[in-house]
Amino acid sequence: MSVRLTALLGHPDWAGTVVLAGDPDPVTITTVVTVTDLRAEPADAAGALLVVALVADRDDWHLDALLRRAQAAGAAAVLLPGTEPLRQVSALLAERIGLPVLGTPDPLATGLTTTRLLLLPEQLIADLVRRTAEVCATVAHGVDVLVAELARVWRRPVWLLDGTGRRVAGSEPGPGDTTPLLRAVAADGPGGSMLAVAVPPGLAAEAAAVSAAMAVATESMGARLAQERLTVERHARLRTSLLGELVQTTGDPAPATRRRAVEAGWRLDGWHLGIRIDVPTGVDAVAMRPEVLRAFAAAGLGGTVVEQGSGWAAWTTFDHEPGAAELQAHATAARSAQGVLRDSLNSAMGVGRVHAGTAGLVRTLGEAGDAARLASTRSASGHFVHVDRLGLGRMLLAWTRTDTFLPAARSMVDPLLGQPGDLLRTLTCYLDAESSLTDTAAELGVHRNTVAARVARAQELVGVDLTDPDERLALHLACRSVLFHS
Repeated sequence: MSVRLTALLGHPDWAGTVVLAGDPDPVTITTVVTVTDLRAEPADAAGALLVVALVADRDDWHLDALLRRAQAAGAAAVLLPGTEPLRQVSALLAERIGLPVLGTPDPLATGLTTTRLLLLPEQLIADLVRRTAEVCATVAHGVDVLVAELARVWRRPVWLLDGTGRRVAGSEPGPGDTTPLLRAVAADGPGGSMLAVAVPPGLAAEAAAVSAAMAVATESMGARLAQERLTVERHARLRTSLLGELVQTTGDPAPATRRRAVEAGWRLDGWHLGIRIDVPTGVDAVAMRPEVLRAFAAAGLGGTVVEQGSGWAAWTTFDHEPGAAELQAHATAARSAQGVLRDSLNSAMGVGRVHAGTAGLVRTLGEAGDAARLASTRSASGHFVHVDRLGLGRMLLAWTRTDTFLPAARSMVDPLLGQPGDLLRTLTCYLDAESSLTDTAAELGVHRNTVAARVARAQELVGVDLTDPDERLALHLACRSVLFHS
């Protein structure tokens, strides 16, 4: 067996070793030969790492003589005790004869590690597997502690990754895109969880030992993940059940409900601002809740997040009735969180208005739910709707659904009815999409040029200037009213 010298330099036991002269990149080590000091006469050292055991004065000719004898004996590299620099004469000699010279605080220990990697891979594997089994059996805490202990025993960076490759546990920030990794699926892990260990290529024995140890560790990791999943699901059921009780409560909550809220860290007094996040059916709201929490944290948005149906209910509680500036800051943070979520989830977010007390919490969450349903169709707004910003628009839309508005609306859009190309629906979608030809085309499933031609034809037929805000609003309301009653 042989190993590249550059691979050895990446081994944990070689961490204190430095290159003093020469280029280690093309060098391959096949054996280890140990000599006493600089006066040694290495006889057969072909392909060897020549290890000098005792510290000696490097400032005389003995080092240069040893380098020449080592090169003549076929040594691949020389390992000296200590890491202090070489004399320039010695460094130039090593460069000229193509013999890398390295220094380390403990050459005998470094040489022993190399011998084990070259000649005793089975012993290396057995030792690492034994120590891994001991850690898995004795560490009583959760996943994070086990990952940290495995990193200590394996002396390598270790991470637990989810199915998308994101870090779940292990050192920040997680493995880079170019980090060479050994991976092993964690048995029974949700979402394809896996262990990943950074092991540079070139050390077959080390890779084999870590792979064997990972096979042992994944069993323990899988059991811990399953236990944590049960705990998470239990907590989720408790949160969902408690929120359901509050939603169904009329008047003050029962003492038992109020106590459960206190134990959960929920404040029922104060002023509440609700958020609703809807996702497609099939998304695991329990498993994906950490994504919502990460998005909220990234946006600086505090609050409570509860699994509810196909999504989450969330809210922020204020000690006082928030002013316009606070509400604006909260809405901005919520929109930012929605932007983060959209990177990984097909989500729609609605934000309610601020209300006080338990009844206010239920009310703001209801408003947020209505806004989220509306947001699901509004790609132009990033699938985000804030009820406070609907204001007059909500009132006007309600009016368009009354019988008093309908005759005038039908009269206004009558020229569009019966025309080829479904001009009424096209114009309504176009106005809903805030004049975006691309979004309208996507909604209708036609080319954007087709949308442009239809909108131009509709504008010509009804004789309305769409650049005039008043005429545009009137036409938009008329289109919505007629479609609603059709």
